[in-house]
Amino acid sequence: MQSVYLSEPDSGNPISALRYGDCPLADPPDGWTTVRVQAAAANRHDLFALSGVGPAIGHLPIILGSDAAGVDEDGRAVLVYPVVEDENGTSLLSERHQGTFAEYVNVPRDNLIPIPSGISTAEAACLPTAWLTAYSMLFTRAGVGASDTVLVQGAGGGLSTALIMLAAAAGARVWVTGTSADKKAFATVLGADAVFDPGARLPEQVGYVMDSVGAATWNHSINCLQPGGTMVVSGATSGFEAMVDILWVFAKQISILGSSLGSRVELTDLIGFCLRHGICPPIHESFPLSEAGVAFQTMQNGTATGKLLLVPGR
Repeated sequence: MQSVYLSEPDSGNPISALRYGDCPLADPPDGWTTVRVQAAAANRHDLFALSGVGPAIGHLPIILGSDAAGVDEDGRAVLVYPVVEDENGTSLLSERHQGTFAEYVNVPRDNLIPIPSGISTAEAACLPTAWLTAYSMLFTRAGVGASDTVLVQGAGGGLSTALIMLAAAAGARVWVTGTSADKKAFATVLGADAVFDPGARLPEQVGYVMDSVGAATWNHSINCLQPGGTMVVSGATSGFEAMVDILWVFAKQISILGSSLGSRVELTDLIGFCLRHGICPPIHESFPLSEAGVAFQTMQNGTATGKLLLVPGR
């Protein structure tokens, strides 16, 4: 079957480590089933693997991709929950098990979620990593609700898109930082109430900050919090090491919470939330598997507004 896989990482030029070609599909183990992939979403998790960061490096060669929607063996339209729990612990698809950038993927039967009417297969494929992480950050970890003010660090990517749309739908006031006029305009279209330059002084401090940028925004995020505020961290695209002025942490009694993905139940709840509020995840562009390099170059350049999809068979 045609697949996009990693056989040897390249920290200097991660995208050059992408390989496209024929990979065999193993028989699914007991309790697993095979899904015909119709759409798979690209994530920065894949870029990290290509650069040699993450558990996948111990299981090469491996097919990349953790998000997918498609058709199961019974002909049902299904969404794949990407977290696998087995005797070796917890991992994402494409870390210890072959991933979703292929014509078919084997997954545990319990990881399949029927796709209800009202959401397309392509839109569903956007949800399992970026959108589920955003949902968990906002509602499970932080408990954001109507009338709260939320600052989202960064605009344009899949996670920030989800954070803006979900928080706005919940009735929160949403402020966003963005590096370009296009990204700021896109954030406004999504529902942001105000947009600011990175590091800008805000009109007032906020109750919640959602940060996946890391080192570049860390101190700004802390400074923007009101006393008793909460910062939720789910990534570090600009770097993992940041200096922290500890005085502000205890003097303002702020909470710093880590967040990573979410549960299968949360993914089901996320689907219901999107349907109730009429939310359709924006898709920047769809590519055939053979053009995975173009998709990831777009991600690396930071020019995408919404999710990037790989579509087998195109």
